[in-house]
Amino acid sequence: MMSGFEENLEARETKTLEETDKKCPSCGGVMEFDPTTGGLACPYCGHTEEIRKEKTQPAKAQELDLDKAEQTENCNWGTEKKTVICKACGAETVYDALEISGVCPFCGSNQVMEASDQKTMAPGGVVPFQVTDEKAAGLFKNWIKKKWFCPKLAKESAKAKHFKGVYLPYWTFDAKTETEYRGEYGKDRTVRNGDKEETVTDWYPTKGVYRETIDDELVCATTNHNQSMLQGLEPYKTEENKSYKPEYVAGFAAERYAVGLKEAFQMAKESIKFKLREAIESKIRTEKNADHVKNLKLSTRYYDVTYKYLLLPVWISSYKYKDKVYQFMVNGQTGKVSGKTPISIPKVIITVAGIIAICVLIWLLANS
Repeated sequence: MMSGFEENLEARETKTLEETDKKCPSCGGVMEFDPTTGGLACPYCGHTEEIRKEKTQPAKAQELDLDKAEQTENCNWGTEKKTVICKACGAETVYDALEISGVCPFCGSNQVMEASDQKTMAPGGVVPFQVTDEKAAGLFKNWIKKKWFCPKLAKESAKAKHFKGVYLPYWTFDAKTETEYRGEYGKDRTVRNGDKEETVTDWYPTKGVYRETIDDELVCATTNHNQSMLQGLEPYKTEENKSYKPEYVAGFAAERYAVGLKEAFQMAKESIKFKLREAIESKIRTEKNADHVKNLKLSTRYYDVTYKYLLLPVWISSYKYKDKVYQFMVNGQTGKVSGKTPISIPKVIITVAGIIAICVLIWLLANS
């Protein structure tokens, strides 16, 4: 078993990109991406600069043909490492192989590395941060105040620790779908049985074809973070992406994908299948004026499938309550908050008791 020090010695050296090794012309500080201006800014003197757009570079990530993709497998490097020698201070920093961006812990210089290698493709686009860390902190305070089951003391004392801004990898898929379906729909009718009325459902077979175009079905391509928490940040406005440039990730951490294109598309199809089922059930209910749908079987064909590889912005932080740490995240584009909070057991008991009391009251009134 290698020690941490020996493992660091095995790390391959990686160079950083010149585009992000930019010094402020006013004070010499390190320029980084600024969510407020959408350009580069100096955090010391406030000097700002626009991010130059290449004339030959498209404005947004291009839709790529899934059938022509070459790099489709998962990319899990395990404990593989890489080392970066800071151009500003000479210090060495060891990164996980998945990381493509960070900040030198010694002098604060940006360290943006190549976003692709022989195993992986580079991001086609990035959705830049639009929410600052200060705004994210305010959104968190408003979010936790609205959590009914969270203890009052936790709401009053919850203070987010230092925010970490990170760009996480996502795949998006576009596709045309054609679904053949078979099932049954039911219509309710009321019949009298003596002094009582009963509801009887009559069932009828149905079949048909449903067509829908899927736009930007989102699949998270990282395995390093809480997936349910990340899902709570959705949706993103992915149509607002910009063609990838390393300047957009300067001053932030960033990851490249671990979930490959092939597995991601299978995950997308599972999500799409659920949405198609809901849409077809709604279609049958509307067309047949039905009350119920059951035994629905679907057979879906996908064609003209395209994909994009995007980096999406997330603020990650945490707070402490009664010696326990609770993590939360903020969508760096929309400001939506997702996370975990402590639960007040007395509040839960009072709420459940209240619901039971209301149900009993309604039953008594209905049978009086």
